Amino acid sequence: MRAPDRREQLLDIACLLIVERSFHGVSVEAIAQRAGLTRAAVYKHFRDLHELLEAVIDREMNRALWQVSETTPVDLSAGAPVDVMINGFTAFLEAVQEHPARWKLVLMPPEGAPATLQERIAAGRAIIIDRLTGAVRPALAQDPEYPDPELTARMLSAVSDEYARLLLIDPVRYAPDRLVVHARWFARHLLGSATPGPPPAVTGP
Repeated sequence: MRAPDRREQLLDIACLLIVERSFHGVSVEAIAQRAGLTRAAVYKHFRDLHELLEAVIDREMNRALWQVSETTPVDLSAGAPVDVMINGFTAFLEAVQEHPARWKLVLMPPEGAPATLQERIAAGRAIIIDRLTGAVRPALAQDPEYPDPELTARMLSAVSDEYARLLLIDPVRYAPDRLVVHARWFARHLLGSATPGPPPAVTGP
């Protein structure tokens, strides 16, 4: 196996072990054993366990942010707001279902998670909240009460995260189809009256 491929394999194994055993339960020996290698072979790619775990966090957070950025709507007024929202949500659930270990790391940080992970999660969430705020702002513009776009974005993000956690915890009971049906009902009640249009002249988020 080529060195880059072996390195990716070790990161994959480390990520799975973190989810299975928590950060405290991961060791170079455990990773080597799962990979069918010696400890010395692992040390050819990583200086120590700390460097390996930091590499896992860096890779998984970058990939998670890319996936959620790809699935987060840019502008709900680009079509029927509910449909635009649900299309993005469905794509997000597909990403979660395809990479459960990654999303358990992001949405259900294991015991002993280092500050680095928490910081990366918080930074990533801030980016997505900002993007989602911009997406909902035009769709909410025609509501006479003009609901707070940032608070709406935060609520939508929190609900989406909870749906994803349910999928990760019990993918049979909380199957994607069931979650999407409920998400559509929720979005319809939240955004059903929203129509595209320029935001009114208001101050605030």
